[in-house]
Amino acid sequence: MAKAPQVDPAEVQFTAIRAQGAGGQNVNKVSNAAHLRFDIGASSLPEALKARLMTWPDSRIGSDGVVVIKAQEHRSLPMNQSDALARLQALVDAAAHVPKARKATKPTRGSQQRRLASKSKRSEIKAGRQSRPE
Repeated sequence: MAKAPQVDPAEVQFTAIRAQGAGGQNVNKVSNAAHLRFDIGASSLPEALKARLMTWPDSRIGSDGVVVIKAQEHRSLPMNQSDALARLQALVDAAAHVPKARKATKPTRGSQQRRLASKSKRSEIKAGRQSRPE
């Protein structure tokens, strides 16, 4: 299986924003959350992968082809930036994986016989439950 291409960090735009939620006094004055923006169309990814990403069913991908990821798990901006970049790479990896096409096959004669035998056995069990008027 081919490895998915790596996202170039130079093609990613980071913005430092204030994190949501509890955090005491520090949360109101320090911008530690990372807001990642990645333009799929302007990236150096292969064209086939760009097309798959544009049609990928993910709420983080906008209709204009820009991926927006917000990371605020950690208390430091560099850790949040690396977390957002890792999540973007995971998204690209998932889109790069093309499932193998399924080949239709016929059931074997033995599996058909076993299926019909189990159906007839089940039919006999159910028929035995019926009360028949004499």
